Amino acid sequence: MKFNYFFTLCIMLVTAGLVNAQETGNYYLPVQTKISNGIIEGNYDVDSRIAKYFGIPFAKPPIDDLRWKAPQAPENWEGVKETKKFGPRPVQANVFGDMNSWSDGLSEDCLYLNVWTPTKRGEKGLPVLFYIYGGGFVAGDASEPRYNGESMAKEGVVVVTANHRLNIFGFLSHPELSAESSYRASGNYGLLDQAMALQWVKDNIEAFGGDPERITIAGESAGSISVSYQMASPLSRNLIAGAIGESGAGIYPTLAPVSLEEAEKTGREFLEGKGIKTLTELRKMSTKDIFEMYTESGRFGFPVVLDGHFLGKTLPEIFESGEQAQVPLLVGWNSAEMNGMAFMQGKPYTKENFVAKVKETYPEDYEEVLKMYPHSNAEEVAQSATDLASDRFIVYSTWKWADLHKKSSDKPVYRYLFSKLRPPLVDKSLTSGFAGGTVRAESAEPAPKAIGAPHAMEIEYAMGNLHLIKDYEWTAEDYQVSKTMFGYFTNFVKTGNPNGDGLPDWPKVGKEEKNPSIINIDVKTEKEKAEKDQRYDFHDRFYKKN
Repeated sequence: MKFNYFFTLCIMLVTAGLVNAQETGNYYLPVQTKISNGIIEGNYDVDSRIAKYFGIPFAKPPIDDLRWKAPQAPENWEGVKETKKFGPRPVQANVFGDMNSWSDGLSEDCLYLNVWTPTKRGEKGLPVLFYIYGGGFVAGDASEPRYNGESMAKEGVVVVTANHRLNIFGFLSHPELSAESSYRASGNYGLLDQAMALQWVKDNIEAFGGDPERITIAGESAGSISVSYQMASPLSRNLIAGAIGESGAGIYPTLAPVSLEEAEKTGREFLEGKGIKTLTELRKMSTKDIFEMYTESGRFGFPVVLDGHFLGKTLPEIFESGEQAQVPLLVGWNSAEMNGMAFMQGKPYTKENFVAKVKETYPEDYEEVLKMYPHSNAEEVAQSATDLASDRFIVYSTWKWADLHKKSSDKPVYRYLFSKLRPPLVDKSLTSGFAGGTVRAESAEPAPKAIGAPHAMEIEYAMGNLHLIKDYEWTAEDYQVSKTMFGYFTNFVKTGNPNGDGLPDWPKVGKEEKNPSIINIDVKTEKEKAEKDQRYDFHDRFYKKN
């Protein structure tokens, strides 16, 4: 009788929300593991059966004399280091509305990574995913919920996310910085952070049940651009077994590298314009003052550099010579990466305005462009302006990356197009921002009719994290699309092939195929011919010529 009374009371407490594992979030057991620098303690979630280690240092804090230097290996520690909380975000402005980090605060001391592992007693050899966040190299954070690794860890994958330096702290180049460097160059610190984190994974992932020979790197936007650079860099190309790129590659005109001379000139002129005469003076400044100096300038970051260390040649040069990582590549983009107004520059969607803008942009090639982008009425102009803006922004460079790899590698290339339209916002006072984020409707133009899937929208679908993103009214269709895309990505991480039971067939791209078969991920996911590749062939010729 007493047992029945106690059992009934427990049920009442749970129903009332007083005993709720999901809400209290404390159904964890402490779990320890030994890595190369010492012992760390994370949390084992008894509900998901996933062990989580957050805020593991993979480099010394890049502060004081280590500002604007290549990352240095961390010091060893005695005892047990608690790694149950995300490290601070890299210093950045709130640039994009879709970034909702779970970390606390900003700091130059930001070089920490996170691990989700499903490993059981004595289990080894699990595939590994190393995911790099987007944000244009000026914003982003490894703790964002859309990158959360728990969903994929439940499928038997060890997942790692890592921070890297951004904006002026991560990419400033200067002659004095080059002179003090052992490799006589400067800049690319954010990319060097990624390379060091990847080396850390190679050296330590066995402690979490992962296989150091089965590391797939992935990322979106600047994260995808980073994947293309890590594939090409001699520092990291031998560390990976596969690569996934979601919208972006470091190929002109998308955050392509500049010469060291040009990067140093940019950095020198920037500091001189702010009255900073020496590197010593700059290093004595507070984080706040440096950040204010950067943000007041209105700059959108600093360029990637051909530094002869991380990167010696452009990506086309490296890939054409077959020097890149010879691994399977899964790559794609969204159906509306950029708003058409970015091309129209505020002009209404009329045939006359579109023709005028095309003539202005392509004075020698406008007839060819107009044939490829239909424009007989306002609806066609809206679609073609969106397509052209998207191609110029990030689609062409992503296509070029895939095209280069298929021609210079015997490893398979898989291409996708993500076309799922965004569902309505939960808060109707908000409207969509540039990168799939949200802003207050009263401070924005009225939202146009949706033409396609905007930049960055696919991330939470691919990582199986719709349930963690609360901004949108997800439907059963959204969860079905996510199940399909998440299945493809998980299979690729495990085997280098996205195909698997219950998924529509996704053929690899033929080496000499002009209009290859790709997968179109939507409410109805199916393979189709890439009928628009002629556009990318044109942009390829145009950018080479100009």
